[in-house]
Amino acid sequence: MKRLAIVDFDTSHVIQFTMRINNLEDIAEDQWIDSDFRIVAGHKGNSEITTPELLQEYTDKLVGWGVELVDKPEDLIGMVDGVMIESQGGKEHLEKAKPFIEAGMPVYIDKPFACDVADGLEIKRLAEANGVPIFSSSSLRYALEVQDVLADEEGVGDVIGAHAFSPAGLHEANPGLFHYGIHGVETLYGLMGPGCVELSTIFEDGGEVSVGRWADGRVGTVRGTRPPGAHAYGFTVWGEKGVRLERIDASYIYRELLKRVIQMFETGEAALDLDETIEIVAFQAAALKSAHNGGAVTKLEFTAGG
Repeated sequence: MKRLAIVDFDTSHVIQFTMRINNLEDIAEDQWIDSDFRIVAGHKGNSEITTPELLQEYTDKLVGWGVELVDKPEDLIGMVDGVMIESQGGKEHLEKAKPFIEAGMPVYIDKPFACDVADGLEIKRLAEANGVPIFSSSSLRYALEVQDVLADEEGVGDVIGAHAFSPAGLHEANPGLFHYGIHGVETLYGLMGPGCVELSTIFEDGGEVSVGRWADGRVGTVRGTRPPGAHAYGFTVWGEKGVRLERIDASYIYRELLKRVIQMFETGEAALDLDETIEIVAFQAAALKSAHNGGAVTKLEFTAGG
């Protein structure tokens, strides 16, 4: 058995991920991840997003499944083979990941990867300096509907444009799209790939729309929804051969993401280039800046390959 640990328990992902990775009977077998890895330890942490009561509920559940608690995150070094950073606050992720990267351990960082480009670039620098893989992604990127469209060479062909949508609740700890709108942004990037150079954002309390221009002339948009409107995940994609509209079924998104997470721990190769992940941070940061400036066209601070 190979051992994994979770740092910070302030998201329901710690429950959902542990059930699937540890093959627990609390969830259907078709959700299980087939691997030698098991989550065996973790550090509870604190949260400015999740209530203390819910944080304790998650902790009690993990302890009941046999997950060993440690007093400090650094206590996990030498105890496990890989770490999953599960703090909801993206501003915390550089600090939380740094000790493990410097110890030469592979790290999965849950969304949002970071809340500014400088933090993302520093995580990349540390990873390269220490020769370790880093992976971060929303589960929506690996939704079965997204992957099916990308494989549909006859019906859709090369993607020339896309519109993605998801809930985009707000929290001051993760401003703008960084909090929950990341799901729509990741869906868009899953379809379009990297290369956005500038965007404009229309922001209202009830939702926001960001329109991005890619370096090759393609256009991609993301709509983040908030109350009082209804919520769903989905997209429209325009290809060279056809157009598809899909509403995403979230039933298997965690399973599909975790396949890629475990693959990184097994092979030492991340499923997604870190430069694309940093560009996504730049997209969200530019959207926030544009919103604050009345929708002004705003250049991305970082574009992968550019």
